[in-house]
Amino acid sequence: MLAIRHILFPLDFSDRCCAAAPFVEAMASFFGAKITLISAASPFRFTGMGDAGVVVDPDEIIAEIKAQLDGALVKELAHLRVERMAEYGDPAQVIVDFAHNNDVDLIMMPTHGYGPFRTLLLGSVTAKVLHDAQCPVWTAAHVEDTPSRDHIKPRNILCALDATEKSVPIMQWASDLRKAMGAALRLVHVIPSMEAWPSAEMDRQYDFEETMRQEAQHQIARLQQDAAVEAPVCVAVGNISDAVREEARRHGADLVVIGRGVLHEKLGRLRTHSYEIIRHAPCPVLSV
Repeated sequence: MLAIRHILFPLDFSDRCCAAAPFVEAMASFFGAKITLISAASPFRFTGMGDAGVVVDPDEIIAEIKAQLDGALVKELAHLRVERMAEYGDPAQVIVDFAHNNDVDLIMMPTHGYGPFRTLLLGSVTAKVLHDAQCPVWTAAHVEDTPSRDHIKPRNILCALDATEKSVPIMQWASDLRKAMGAALRLVHVIPSMEAWPSAEMDRQYDFEETMRQEAQHQIARLQQDAAVEAPVCVAVGNISDAVREEARRHGADLVVIGRGVLHEKLGRLRTHSYEIIRHAPCPVLSV
């Protein structure tokens, strides 16, 4: 049974970050989880003309952040258990270390913001958290407008698989979430298209892609059996992030579940494309 008891919400006080708060509130309310709001300031130095610069007093920065945290999202999270933590240091490392040392079950964060976290544009902060965190990481839809509130409670979950043995726990995690939230689950795997083939070889290209598709379908069926997960499967052809995005749109997905890491096996391309999937997905992505 899936248990989410502690959610870590990195807060940089930006509009983008605050727009993710309803998703955090909904997830915490559903699972009865505690929320820790955490904000961090990187050590930095102001430099002036002709001098070596002035180091800012860390205590002053922490005091200022604490004051902001004390007034942040008070009404929005009033009915939940909330702790507020201000830290001084590299924001990504602060997030990862806190999650590791405090039994955090889920990190929820936007894909970009401002303030102490600078731009969370799948750059240094988000990329490091996704790479180093040992728990699942939820990222908001990477869109210009405010994330759609239609996706707050997932009704349709799309789980993207790389058709290797390491997809089994990801599939099980998505299935457990589906059961807990009463949502529908669909699986998708993407194989590469052979676009570089000459037009005279189109028949061979189709046969090759069809062989790859059937091989992937058989492999995923075996993985489903190992995972004891029943769900419809789509094997798409093309660019991974584009195909996952289109499947998410086609089936009205409210959440995409993917794995993290780097694999080089024959059918293991998905994990090398996790950042790209997050950037292009039309809805939030939960990386396990």
